[in-house]
Amino acid sequence: MTAATATTLTEAPPTAPPDGGPPRRRGRLTPYWLLLPGILWLLVFFALPMVYQASTSVQTGSLEEGYKVTWHVATYGDALSAYWPQFLRSVAYAAAATALCLLLGYPLAYLIAFRAGRWRNLIMVLVIAPFFTSFLIRTLAWKTILADGGPVVGALNTLHVLDVTSWLGWTAGDRVLATPLAVVCGLTYNFLPFMILPLYTSLERIDGRLHEAAGDLYARPFTTFRKVTFPLSLPGVVSGTLLTFIPATGDYVNADLLGSTDTRMVGNVIQTQFLRVLDYPTAAALSFILMAAILIMVTLYIRKSGTEDLV
Repeated sequence: MTAATATTLTEAPPTAPPDGGPPRRRGRLTPYWLLLPGILWLLVFFALPMVYQASTSVQTGSLEEGYKVTWHVATYGDALSAYWPQFLRSVAYAAAATALCLLLGYPLAYLIAFRAGRWRNLIMVLVIAPFFTSFLIRTLAWKTILADGGPVVGALNTLHVLDVTSWLGWTAGDRVLATPLAVVCGLTYNFLPFMILPLYTSLERIDGRLHEAAGDLYARPFTTFRKVTFPLSLPGVVSGTLLTFIPATGDYVNADLLGSTDTRMVGNVIQTQFLRVLDYPTAAALSFILMAAILIMVTLYIRKSGTEDLV
């Protein structure tokens, strides 16, 4: 038997499917069919509401007379000029809460990843334990924790911490509730798990042999952290800060329950415009301005961080 004959016998021509279509065509379409439910979900519950809100933002009229699309884009300028302090306050509170979450969450995530041992699962349960209760209940609990005359305020007074925070404008005398500090504390507590979990995931991926190699090269622990651990955990830092900053900027529950009229965030303004004032165009315009501002800040932050490998 010649080589050509052997090749002919071992190689069979591709068999066409029974319906006469191209080979493996159905297999190539399977991923798209699997994606179809998710795409439909996004279209119905995300894209369509966005289009509706976009049309609402350029409408004029009243609730009694009805609203009509008149392409009144001046609503955006009017909304921004009227409520720019709330926008700046929202960004400031969210940035402060994100920084605190990072300072508190990174050591805990490092502990879970490298030092927890058999206690790792227990600590992880404690981290996600706040999710077992309602967001509203968790926030209301801070009203008791920060109550006037309570142990926390008493300890802060004893340590003269409130003297410093009052000078900075974060508190008002001996009172913590209804101040910016209370709002930031609530934001930090509620969004801290969103910082810890990405950090832990990123730290856990680091190969321990890299730390051993750094030690073999006589690197001190801080140098190992600065040169090895932190750069490799940067994707977790970026993910955690985004997962904390974005929802904190649009939050309104903490400012409503723990703050006052002087600590209102843009989320409180949007809620008021939608549910109380019933000025739907202004509320929709504020929502789109907030979304655009967050999108710009996030894009610049990701480019500045030098990594797009988000966990």
